[in-house]
Amino acid sequence: MGKKVLLINDIAGYGKVALSAMIPVLTGLGHDVYNLPTAIVSNTLDYGLFRIQDTTPYMKDTIAVWKKLGFSFDAISTGLLANEEQVDLLMDFCSGESAAGVKIFVDPIMADNGSLYNGMTEKTVAGFRRLLKVADYAVPNYTEAAFLTERSFQHYITREELRKLIDDLRSLGAKSVAVTSLRIDNTDMVGGYDAATGTYFTIPYTKIPVFFPGTGDIFLSVLMGSILNGKSFPKATGIAMRLVREMVLRNQNNTDKFKGIMIEKCLDILMTDREKGYPATFF
Repeated sequence: MGKKVLLINDIAGYGKVALSAMIPVLTGLGHDVYNLPTAIVSNTLDYGLFRIQDTTPYMKDTIAVWKKLGFSFDAISTGLLANEEQVDLLMDFCSGESAAGVKIFVDPIMADNGSLYNGMTEKTVAGFRRLLKVADYAVPNYTEAAFLTERSFQHYITREELRKLIDDLRSLGAKSVAVTSLRIDNTDMVGGYDAATGTYFTIPYTKIPVFFPGTGDIFLSVLMGSILNGKSFPKATGIAMRLVREMVLRNQNNTDKFKGIMIEKCLDILMTDREKGYPATFF
């Protein structure tokens, strides 16, 4: 039986990112998926022109209704947040759900390639630091991890620096951590810490020289779905890395890459060898 999963993220009218990417992936992995939009976005931001509609009042009303109806979930993930009020709302909601045994996944969507996204501020960073307190699993990219831990961005780090970075994220409250978009020993890697076993790990990969928005959303979806299907955190991370790579390879010649990966045309990838992932090295 699949798990009941609540996705809290934005939804784009044009483009397969955030909720539009996550819902089909987690459904394809056999889970029962629900959603709470944090914002309605006209299109992926890569086009340069866009409109964002804040949904905070809807979120507050919806959570209140769900509580009265007694709705429950097995796991919750949080992604892009539109303002500080949403942080307060989700801190309260996720804290209560966590106390009831719900697994909380936090993706602090706010930065990449050494810089904050347009519209993101130090208040955004501070909000995500607070949200890490309820995170059973945190999945920042390296830039986001650097902002969260008040580090300067570096193009290369060592394994010892990775360990210290992860420890600082854990000191903010996160239990298990996976940091993506790392470069260690001249190799692209994901590095993490598994709270269930108390072990640090790295998983190398070969970067494909093409950019699609939404790959982080797909990564988190496969990671969540695999953990909820009984896989360990390092195993689930390796599975997510492999499946995202296969989807990128299939779509790398798309003319309009700003639309993201066409998920529905890749669902067969989730059905084939979805137990197989890149192996982790523990240190």
